[in-house]
Amino acid sequence: METKDSKRMNRRAFLKALGDGSARLAGASAIAGTVAALAGCGPKHREGTAAAPGEVSTDKMTYRTNPHTGDRVSLLGYGCMRWPTRPRSDGKGDEVDQETVNELVDYAIGHGVNYFDTSPVYVQGLSERSTGIALSRHPRDKYFLATKLSNFSNYTRENSLAMYRRSLEELQTDYFDYYLLHSVGGGTGIPLVRARYFDNGMMDFLLREREAGRVRNLGWSFHGDVRVFDYMLSLDIPWDFVQIQMNYADWRHAQGRNVNAEYLYGELEKRNIPVVIMEPLLGGRLTRLNDHLVSRLKTRRPDQSVASWAFRFAGSFPGVLTALSGMTYMEHLQDNIRTYSPLEPCSEEEFALLEETARMMLEYPTIPCNDCQYCMPCPYGIDIPAILLHYNRCINEGNIPHSRQDGNYRKARRAFLIGYDRSAPRLRQASHCIGCGQCTPHCPQSIDIPQELHRIDDFVERLKQGTL
Repeated sequence: METKDSKRMNRRAFLKALGDGSARLAGASAIAGTVAALAGCGPKHREGTAAAPGEVSTDKMTYRTNPHTGDRVSLLGYGCMRWPTRPRSDGKGDEVDQETVNELVDYAIGHGVNYFDTSPVYVQGLSERSTGIALSRHPRDKYFLATKLSNFSNYTRENSLAMYRRSLEELQTDYFDYYLLHSVGGGTGIPLVRARYFDNGMMDFLLREREAGRVRNLGWSFHGDVRVFDYMLSLDIPWDFVQIQMNYADWRHAQGRNVNAEYLYGELEKRNIPVVIMEPLLGGRLTRLNDHLVSRLKTRRPDQSVASWAFRFAGSFPGVLTALSGMTYMEHLQDNIRTYSPLEPCSEEEFALLEETARMMLEYPTIPCNDCQYCMPCPYGIDIPAILLHYNRCINEGNIPHSRQDGNYRKARRAFLIGYDRSAPRLRQASHCIGCGQCTPHCPQSIDIPQELHRIDDFVERLKQGTL
C-alpha cells in the first residue's frame, strides 16, 4: 500500500523491535521506582489542551492508496461520533452545534483530511444529518464518505432497508464510498451476525448495491468474539476493507471481549485487506496517562503531544488505510493533522517504549469505557459515560483512596466527591441504577455496566460516610 512516508515498518519488523527494544529500555527505566510514581496525582486538563503548538501544514498530509480502488485516502480520518453539541433553545435536550461542525469540516478538508466516518446512531442519531450538511458544502469528489448499517435492535429487512435509504438522504449523497456492517462480533456472536445481515437478505442487497456502484467499498467493523472475525473472513465474499480497534495498548493487551490487534491486523494483512483503525486513542485514555508515563514520552519528544504517540503507532503499519479520530475540538484536529503532515513512523525503540507503556498501564486498570455513547440514553436518566470516565480520571490522577489510613485520603476523597457531582448531576448518578441491564448488550467493550455502576455507587457511599 503506497504512502507519502518513505520509512515504513512491517509487522515482522515491529515484532522484532518489541523483542530487541524492550531489553534496551529495561535498563534505562527505573522499574523499581515506577509503582510509587504511577500513583501520583496530576492536574486535571481537558483532553487535547496539551497538544503541541506549531504550524499546521495544508499540503503535507500523508495519504494511503486503497489497492483495490486506487482511492488516495488521508491517513487521518474524521470520526463523526463526537460532534460538539449545545443545549436546545427550547430546553428539550441537546442539538449539534452545526456552525462549529462546519468550521471543523472546512478546516479538515482545507488541511488534507478527506475521509469522514459516521453512523445512523452517532450523537444520539444526529451525526449523519449534521455531517451531510457540512460535507454537502464541498464538491463530492473532494472527500470519501463512510457510514454503517447500525441495525442493532431491529434488524428486519424492512427496517434495515429503511436505515440504508435514510442514510443516503441524511448525508445528501447518491452513493457511499465506504459502507460497513456495524459492530460485528457482539451479542450472541455468529447467530446474531447471521440474523442482522444474512438471514434477512441484506448481504445480498448490499452486494448488488456494490455492483451498481452505490456502495463503492463494502466492509465491516469488528468488536468482540474472535470467532465472528474468523467467520467473516472465511466467507466467500471479497471484502474491500475492515475496521478494527487498534492502538498500542490493544496491540497485545486487549481487555474484556476485545481481541489483540496484533492478531486482527495480521490476518487482514495476509489477505491484503485494507485496515481502517478506530479507537487509536482508546477512547481518549491514551491521552490521559498518569504523570510518570507522560514524562517518559515527553522526555523523548518534548515538543509533541501525548496523543501524537498513539497516532504515530497507528500510522506506522503500511496496511492501515486511515486512522479515525473523533475530534470535537479544533486543537485536537490541529494536533492530529500535525502528526500526519507528514507521518514520521515509530522507530524500533519507540515501538518498544509504547509496549512497555501499555504493560505499565495494566498495573492501574481502568474501566474500558471509550465514551462511544452506545449505552445511552439510559431509561432511568443515568449518565453512564460521565460516571465511568470520572472514575477512570481519578484513577489516573491518584484520587482513589483505598482506606482512611492513606496519606492523601482527605485530598483524594474531596477531589473524587466534588468531581463526581460536577461530572454527573445527582439525579443522573449511579445510585439510580436498578440493574435492568438494557445498556450492557450495546457496549462494544463488553463492560458489565450495572455491576460497575453499583460498585462505584458503593464506593461513593463509603466515601461519604467515612467508612472506607
